[in-house]
Amino acid sequence: MSSEGAERRRGVESWATHRPSRGAAHGVDAAQRERAASEPVSRVRGFLRLVMIEHSIFALPFAYVAALAAMRSEGRHVQWATLLVITVAMVSARTVAMAANRIIDRHIDAQNPRTAQRELVTGALSVRSAWVGLAVSLVVFFASVALLGWLCVVLSPIALFFLIIYSYAKRFTDFPQVFLGIAQAIAPVGAWIGVTGTWSWESVVLGLAVGAWIGGFDCIYACQDVEVDRRIGVRSVPVRFGVARALHASSVVHVVTVALYAWFGVLTGFGWLWFTGVGLTAAVLVYEHAIVKPGDLSRVNRAFFTANGVIGILLFGFALADLVLLQGLRP
Repeated sequence: MSSEGAERRRGVESWATHRPSRGAAHGVDAAQRERAASEPVSRVRGFLRLVMIEHSIFALPFAYVAALAAMRSEGRHVQWATLLVITVAMVSARTVAMAANRIIDRHIDAQNPRTAQRELVTGALSVRSAWVGLAVSLVVFFASVALLGWLCVVLSPIALFFLIIYSYAKRFTDFPQVFLGIAQAIAPVGAWIGVTGTWSWESVVLGLAVGAWIGGFDCIYACQDVEVDRRIGVRSVPVRFGVARALHASSVVHVVTVALYAWFGVLTGFGWLWFTGVGLTAAVLVYEHAIVKPGDLSRVNRAFFTANGVIGILLFGFALADLVLLQGLRP
């Protein structure tokens, strides 16, 4: 055999020995396909973590309270389709607000050890993916609002303005919690309009109660970032007035909150079950303020997440019981 033929034979044998098998090649392709298929899923999961979708529990129950109270006044029957649309509108609006907040504040978040692990800071989710999620949520919001009537459509840009301006408020005012409270106050009013086609003083009072409640506990939450916020130029009530005064102001605001919940009950004809819920809410708020001290902010998360999550579920439960058992609301 010539040297050229021997070389060709060794090349063929080498290729036959080292070439990947069909199974191996298939395995690489399958792994690539699996990674490609999992990327959209992981982006969705990352986006849901970014916007903390589970925190819808704070304001959503009060949209239900307003909607069900309005349905009781309209005919004593639950309008399930309307309730579903209100749910979609509420969750999508909050998602737009949270996504905008995370995008706008990502450079501030990077400077705060408490927020430095958020998805847009670490790169776990790209800014582009966050924008895509925001855009999808915005489309869902406008589509659901359109189903609730023309007045909701007209007022929806105002709602979005206050939902998003909160992210900028900390840059130009010492009272960003006021803007957050206004944004949250819109939810019960919008839910009432979605059912009746018109606004009412009852829904406004409930909205003010919700706004005062959320603005008050956000004031507590901001206390844990005072030193960092002062260093990087973020403004808030605790930064301007100090932690002790901020906690005192939050206590006063929450007294007003309880009074507004009671006033809403009077205006809408709620019975003793609602007022029992209001009393228990007052007790939870007292507990919330008792565990957070100017010199000890270690339990802020317990006050913020646990106590306030309980309040939303608690008041909705007593409102529903009152509407069904005492006021004759029917499925």
